Amino acid sequence: MYAANHWGGSLEIANENDHEDQNRRNKNMEDMDKASLYNTQSQYSGTLDETQQSWLLDPNDASRKKNKTRYVDLGCIVVKRKALKWTLIAVFVAFLVIGLPIIITKSLPKHKSRPPPPDQYAEALNKALLFFNAQKSGKLPKNNGIKWRGNSGLKDGSDATDVKGGLVGGYYDAGDNTKFNFPMSFAMTMLSWSVIEYEHKYKFVKEYDHARDLIKWGTDYLLRTFNSSSSKIDHIYGQVGGSQNGSATPDDHNCWQRPEDMDYKRPNQLITAGADLAGEMAAALASASIVFRNDIAYSKKLVKGAATVWTFARDSGKRSRYCRGNLFIEPYYNSTGYYDEYMWGGAWMYYATGNISYLSLATNEGIPRHAKALMDIPSQRVLSWDNKSPAAMLLLTRIRLFLNPGYPYESMLSSYHNATSLTMCSYLHQYQYFNWTKGGLIQLSRGQAQNLQYVVNAVFLASVYADYLDASDLPGWKCGSAFIPLDKLREFATSQMDYILGKNPMNMSYVVGYGKKYPTHVHHRGASIPDNNVRYSCKGGFQWLSSGKANPNIITGAMVGGPDRFDKYRDVRRNYSYTEPTLAGNAGLVAALVSLTATGGNGIDKNSIFTAIPPLYPTAPPPPPPWKP
Repeated sequence: MYAANHWGGSLEIANENDHEDQNRRNKNMEDMDKASLYNTQSQYSGTLDETQQSWLLDPNDASRKKNKTRYVDLGCIVVKRKALKWTLIAVFVAFLVIGLPIIITKSLPKHKSRPPPPDQYAEALNKALLFFNAQKSGKLPKNNGIKWRGNSGLKDGSDATDVKGGLVGGYYDAGDNTKFNFPMSFAMTMLSWSVIEYEHKYKFVKEYDHARDLIKWGTDYLLRTFNSSSSKIDHIYGQVGGSQNGSATPDDHNCWQRPEDMDYKRPNQLITAGADLAGEMAAALASASIVFRNDIAYSKKLVKGAATVWTFARDSGKRSRYCRGNLFIEPYYNSTGYYDEYMWGGAWMYYATGNISYLSLATNEGIPRHAKALMDIPSQRVLSWDNKSPAAMLLLTRIRLFLNPGYPYESMLSSYHNATSLTMCSYLHQYQYFNWTKGGLIQLSRGQAQNLQYVVNAVFLASVYADYLDASDLPGWKCGSAFIPLDKLREFATSQMDYILGKNPMNMSYVVGYGKKYPTHVHHRGASIPDNNVRYSCKGGFQWLSSGKANPNIITGAMVGGPDRFDKYRDVRRNYSYTEPTLAGNAGLVAALVSLTATGGNGIDKNSIFTAIPPLYPTAPPPPPPWKP
């Protein structure tokens, strides 16, 4: 007979007695389902041999019932009942273990996590910025925060009738009461550069508005020192106050008085030629315009002022050193040239305006040649208020790394990049390019006094360059044939800053107010004279210069001149080479600290500095419309 096969096809079983019945059953085979067919087959199981019985199992066999697999029809799929059971159990367990805790967590009230505690660099940064509050001249805001300071210099520039509002405001340079435009402009440029690169860090440590206020205090004053509403000028007021060596006339050096008590004449220095001063002022105003890019009116005012002094700087009849022959300036802030300011100012003017002519000038091969920027000499590796070449070349390298402008700028930008790499190599102890103290401090001043102001500038450059390379996905750079990873550069930067903050043979911090031990006899008129409602005369105040007592007023955040080449420091007020802070030095300190702190994240703000720069290449045309038959 023929029986239907559960697994398809037919199954033939021969039995001659059943042929007739089988023929009858075959007529109805198409109307029978598999279950009825299976029961029909079971009626004849007794006549089947063992092989045949192994194919046609009897559903009533008790031994088969235990092993029967049961299925559940879910409509779209048939699954084993046992598998379905364990699947449901697994889902339930997963809900209890994973889902329920998530639901509970989501339903609980949300609490903001506490921000990470500030690191030592952020703490020092908070203090370093306060130094600028202590150096303010003019009518102070109520929130200035320095209790022992008051209004001062309110008659500055009263005889300068060609400038609106006189020359009130700005900053005193150091421990004296002189306002020098040249280092003040450099200080504002450094502060602005640090804010542009590390705006996110300033905001996280809640110093962003403070830093901007300090920059504006400086740039507002710089705008007063020339006719900023004009497009062309023939002079700049480059200094207020000061003194001449050997003079007995009461002045900022022959008198020891608080700024609030000054009663002597403060002369103005009129500058009719000085490409270096004007170039640095242009850099300060241009960089600040980027900081204040969200204040459109003020930013435009800064750009206009920058363009005016830049025109002065580029005037062929005014291309000389601003200090030449001026006995009020030359002994103190003597500029050695102005071509480095052409590179530096040109770079900032390009960033501020996007005008390609500024980049063309900054990459003109004659400019670095006259500045000696590419020469392999130690002095060209040291950034200072006088020499901007290392910073200018790094700033222009930034353009190469991120914008890649190509021809005709690539050749000179590549040279700047190579020179910058060599400068970074010179900072590494292993190459012994500079001398180092036994305590681990690099000697960028070649053994001379007040070395720390140059060290903090090098720290900033090294830290920024490491961040530039990191943002470009470059793990390091080459010093000759040796590959140097970025960690080595960062180790240099942190080791020098740690030395300044207390990890040195003297076990003292050279930043006032930071750490347990720091200078207490700072060479500073306002800090050394008690704020006791007594007005000390020009000569009467010298008793406080000679006093062996600690300063009655703590000038928080001031970085002093620092130790000598033997790691020794003398905390003596009269010895200004050890104990006097400066505006330019503290600007480098602030920039270095914000670059190093990890509080608020790492890395630079890659794009904000390029806001004013249009695309260097024509934009691709839009795709053609889709073809229609």
